[in-house]
Amino acid sequence: MKGLLGRKLGMTQVFTTDGSLIPVSVVEVLPNVVLQKKTIESDNYEAVQLGAFDVKEQRANKSEIAHAAKANTAPKKFVREIAGSEMMNFEVGDEIKADLFSAGDFVDVTGISRGKGYQGAIVRGNQKLGPKAHGSGFHRGIGSLATGGLNPAVIKKGGVMPGQDGGFTTTNQKLEIIKVDTENNYLLIKGNIPGPRRGFVTVKSTVKRVKSTSPVELVDYTKEDSENA
Repeated sequence: MKGLLGRKLGMTQVFTTDGSLIPVSVVEVLPNVVLQKKTIESDNYEAVQLGAFDVKEQRANKSEIAHAAKANTAPKKFVREIAGSEMMNFEVGDEIKADLFSAGDFVDVTGISRGKGYQGAIVRGNQKLGPKAHGSGFHRGIGSLATGGLNPAVIKKGGVMPGQDGGFTTTNQKLEIIKVDTENNYLLIKGNIPGPRRGFVTVKSTVKRVKSTSPVELVDYTKEDSENA
């Protein structure tokens, strides 16, 4: 498995040469620095620890500064491990850029979903509204919890109830990479990915059986503008 650390910038859309519109998420991928290597001999597993997005030294503690100094780099805001033997050819201090992936690759994107606070069952679980008439007395309530019968007064697990919505780690699987731009440090990934704008995400090769597909050909606006001029 291979992976990169990035930051979600938002969503936009691109067009293919056959006229199809593709909604894409823009992920900023500044050069990732290898901070540490975990090996079977020393840690009983293989992984590479990556760091991305520099942080000022006065905002980091001494252990973070010393850890980053071993890789001859500045302390990082976002640090994660990518497990697997596919990344073990990199050494401490190496920089990994967006061209680790190619257009057409399928990836799994992990991030912290956008927090929405405490929500009712209608928002959180897509529950149906009650009667809207004034005399109904039931509009947005939770409804029956099925506490009668053979086991009364017991709330069963798994029911749709109010509670905290969002703000948890989630993964969107098998998303296609539409474009890789190493010069400008970004990836275009088809569809939506977890998290708010400027939220940190981890992009890994997918765990699904199909790993890639044929890349699509996008409209090159720069080329068209120069021809029209």
